[in-house]
Parts: sequence; C-alpha cells; structure tokens
Amino acid sequence: MAVGVLSIGSHTPDRIVDNQQISEWTGMSAEWVAERTGILERRYAEPGTTTSDLALPAAREALDGLGPEVREQLAALIVATCTPDVPQPSTASILQHKLGLDSLPAFDVNAVCSGFLYGLAVAEGLIATGRQGSYALLVGADMFSTIMDRDDRRTVSLFGDGAGAVLLGQVPDGYGLQSLRLVTNGELNHYVGVEAGGTRTPLDQRARDAGEHFFRMDGRAVRDYALGVLDKLGNEVLDECGLRLDEVDRFVFHQANTRLLETFVERAGIDPERVVYTAPHLGNTVAASVPLTLHAAHRAKPFTRGERVLLASVGGGMTAGAALLNWY
Repeated sequence: MAVGVLSIGSHTPDRIVDNQQISEWTGMSAEWVAERTGILERRYAEPGTTTSDLALPAAREALDGLGPEVREQLAALIVATCTPDVPQPSTASILQHKLGLDSLPAFDVNAVCSGFLYGLAVAEGLIATGRQGSYALLVGADMFSTIMDRDDRRTVSLFGDGAGAVLLGQVPDGYGLQSLRLVTNGELNHYVGVEAGGTRTPLDQRARDAGEHFFRMDGRAVRDYALGVLDKLGNEVLDECGLRLDEVDRFVFHQANTRLLETFVERAGIDPERVVYTAPHLGNTVAASVPLTLHAAHRAKPFTRGERVLLASVGGGMTAGAALLNWY
C-alpha cells in the first residue's frame, strides 16, 4: 500500500498587512513592493499568539476530515517549523496537548521552507513500517512576523504567518506518493538565517542591539539557487515516474514570492493555468506554504482521483524537495 493525503486543513490569522503598511515601515512605495514581489498583502498573528496556536485550527480541520477513530491510530504528529513556540520542548509536543491526543510520537522538523516535504518523507516511512499506527498528522506552521526587521525591505515585504496540515494514510497502490526527492546544500547555509539564539551566538543585549535576532536573506543568491534546484528535482521526480511535464495536472510550489515563481514557471515551460498561487495574498508562509497552497487549490477546485500533483519547495540550509502525488 502507498501513502497519500486523506484530508487537509489550513489557518491564517485575521490581521492583514497590506503594502501600504510595508511602505510606512520601509519607505518603499506600495506600488514598488507589488511590482517587485507580486505580493499584495500578508497575514500577521496578533501579539501573544504562538506557533502552536496558529497550527491548532489547521490540525483540527485535517483530523476532523476523517472522523474521531483516526486519533487512536496515529503513528505520529510531526510539526514542520523554524519558529517554534520555545527552543524546547518541541512545538509538536505542545500541539499534541492542545489537540488532546493520547501518547504518541510528536516531534518537530526544521528544514525552513522545505520542512513540509521533509516531514512528508518521515511520515511516509513511519506509516509504511506499521509499527506505530496507520495515520500521521503532518503540520507546517511558521510565524515570521516575530523575526522580521520591519526596516529591512528585502525581507519584510515577503513573509507572512500561517499553518497548513494534512492527514496521511495508506491508499491503494498506484495512488498517493509516487516519488520524492530531498536535498541539502549545507555549504550555502549562510544564504538565509537568524544569527542569534543558538549556541554559536547567544541572544543577549549585544545581539539584540545588532539586530542579530532578525531574519536575514541574500535574496539574489536564494533566487538563483531556487531556479536551478527546483528544475533539477522536479525533473528527477518526473523521470522516476515516467511522466512528462505536460502530464502533471497541477503544480503546488512553495510560495517564495510571486515573481520568482512566475519566472520559474516560464523557464520550465509549465502551463501557468496549472499553477496555484497563494503568495499574492498570503506572502511566503515558510513551512506552511506548501500545505496552505495545497488546501487553497483543493478548495478552489477539488482534486479528483487520479489527478497528478507536483509539490516542490526550496528553503534555508539550503534545502529543497519535490514530490509527485497521484491523488486518491
């Protein structure tokens, strides 16, 4: 039996941060932000919200998609995030308690924007062994509003908060996850990151004064890496499945920013009508990006059995992943 997506959930905060607000923070015009990024607005959680709070409605929606008996058969709860509630324990353990789930493996995965696809690989392995249970709840959730330097026009215009979740379980052979590729190019880890808060650079007053607790990114280097690695991994996945690009029904990419995706889609020769975009109204929601966009696609036009869906992401580390689902 293969492993596939059985139900989906998502959640975004109510507060909308539009480009006029970005303009007030950075001095860039709202029109310039829209033109350069293709992002019109993003969502920010209210002060006092935690990542597990954001994840909770998405996780509940995914769980409720199949019924209460699923809770007793979960192999794991996996949370993909790089903005955890606290350094320890895992956000997954906190979310497990909030969901009222009984004893089960609950842990975090941090591959930044690629975290969801890395979590998908782990979940598939746990379900396939059958040692822990028949299902896995995989959540992607991040709150980059908490690590934004609002004076940094290179980053603050791009990121928003959100959460997405899928319930994974066994499906008949020929459906579900058909191929998955993951890669990390650690020699490029300096392209993105938050310098302070770990063992290398303590989060002390000096670090705060220097702004080292904020997210930083080399945008041009990330763009070049993304355009190359997404093409490479996408082709490897399709080759393994014996498929051509035009045989994929829908493409769900990590929403780094609208302009980058438009460039990639054009260069790759992908039909733009088959690509789903959430970046214009949600921005880059990091590990939540792929499941949020998957859910948005499903709500707009429900996936049908046998539909081929290509997922792909690129994130800090530098990490990347691609997967091909045959929808069940």
